[in-house]
Amino acid sequence: MNLLFAAQLRPFVLLAVAASLLLNLCMLVPSIYMLQVFDRVFASRSVETLAMLSLFALLTLALAYCMDTARARALAFAGRALDARLSPAALSNALRHAPGRDRADAADRLRDVAQLRNFLGGSGAMALFDAPWLPIYLLVIGLMHPLLGVTAALGAASLALLAVLTERFTRDSAQAALRDSRLVSHHTEALTRNAEVIAAMGMGGAAVRAWQAGHDQLLDAQARLGASSVRFAALARTARQGLQIAALGIGAWLVIDANASPGIMVAATILIGRALQPVEHLIGGWKQLLDARGAWQRLSERRLPADAGTRLELPAPQGQLAVERVMVVPAAGRPALIKNVAFALDAGESLGIVGPSGSGKTTLARVLLGLTRPASGCVRLDGADIASWERDALGRHLGYLPQDVSLFAGTVAQNIARLAAVDPAAVVEAAMLAQAHEMILRLPEGYDTQVGEGGAVLSGGQRQRIALARALHGNPKLVVLDEPNAHLDAAGEVALTAALQALKARRTTVIVVAHRPALMAHLDKLAVLKDGALEAFGSSASVLARLRPQAVRQLPVRAPKEAVA
Repeated sequence: MNLLFAAQLRPFVLLAVAASLLLNLCMLVPSIYMLQVFDRVFASRSVETLAMLSLFALLTLALAYCMDTARARALAFAGRALDARLSPAALSNALRHAPGRDRADAADRLRDVAQLRNFLGGSGAMALFDAPWLPIYLLVIGLMHPLLGVTAALGAASLALLAVLTERFTRDSAQAALRDSRLVSHHTEALTRNAEVIAAMGMGGAAVRAWQAGHDQLLDAQARLGASSVRFAALARTARQGLQIAALGIGAWLVIDANASPGIMVAATILIGRALQPVEHLIGGWKQLLDARGAWQRLSERRLPADAGTRLELPAPQGQLAVERVMVVPAAGRPALIKNVAFALDAGESLGIVGPSGSGKTTLARVLLGLTRPASGCVRLDGADIASWERDALGRHLGYLPQDVSLFAGTVAQNIARLAAVDPAAVVEAAMLAQAHEMILRLPEGYDTQVGEGGAVLSGGQRQRIALARALHGNPKLVVLDEPNAHLDAAGEVALTAALQALKARRTTVIVVAHRPALMAHLDKLAVLKDGALEAFGSSASVLARLRPQAVRQLPVRAPKEAVA
């Protein structure tokens, strides 16, 4: 497997190879010991010879134990090294690019890394290190007697053929089982994310039935794979035992004809069992081997990008934004979501984006943040393509309030601080800028209140105002708010308006996506989207004046949800 030749694993693999060398040399000793006992000790009846041979055998077995332990630890450390190298990079890459990809990709990559780590620490990897010693064992058996060597070689060839057949007949079943397992896992995650909706609308029975259908298909695929693997593993064990019996029988025949000694008969039988044992383990663990090989191939195909830390860090932006003929196409053959949108904002200007549902407002907001990469055109922040920024460095200068507000498990302060070390002054400043400071102080433990997973202990309005404070933490120069008043009551609306005015005073570039035209009066410019195209752009007063009153009324207006401010 190419996995074992990866650069980050090479020191551990070399140590495992050295340990395997000593281990397999030591495992030759028991057969040599039996040979000497039968041929020398019995003939000489020397207790001293028996004692010395036994002491030597015990010392080599002790060394074999140390080498076996050292090899297992080396491979376990190799798994840890692989995990330390790939897991953080896989998760970090998925977090940076998940908005433009399947979000289950991160979990799939982490599962692949865990599969490789478990394989390296298991018996399958050790069998791979023992299998290359098969020719050495066959050579030693052949030196004892050519006929025994031929018998052992034929047995090894038959087991090798069995391994090839195992790979051929289980490959499709393994791939089907893996595919179904991931589909069921993704389906389960989707159901748990939407558990509240499912419970509220009585969808539980239908959801379970749909899940059960996929789960039954997974069980069928695993049963087919398990049945094939069990049959081949049982055949391998039976074949190895049969070969040992055959070797013992041939050895006995040679002893009867005085062509070999009893010691050779016993020693050859032991060596054949030891030589074929790794092949048997490989066949028995073929499913794990296929899973590990598939995981390595998938990780190799989905190369992680070069370390972004090597990029030259750009200076902090001032907030000047230019959108240059941006087009977003979700997939080949499907209509564009954003069609040649172009506009510019000076640093400190504010823009409102309105339009009917499905007009592309949220998609455009994600493009402005660099979360969705356009098919053509680009978004420039202070003249630099936003795609050229290192993601974490850019994030320090951006603020984002998504349409679906979700908080992380932890305290209010930790959420506002964006999961970084909490700077009390910066957290309070962001909360006050978002007009949420007094609301937070009224919580049971103020800034130290645990919000629960997703902010479950808070109302929708409280979550939205804390998320707004998180977006404003660190004095970002570009702030994008997607429906920031969706969950706010009247007091929350007033607080949001005050926050927008404070951002304008700080010369922060602000983009607001909203359905309520009344909020647009507080912004400098207004953009109207329709079917992904920019239908109107200009100052808020001029655009609102150009729109007919009935057109303004046709803009979707969402009734504010009841919330506790």
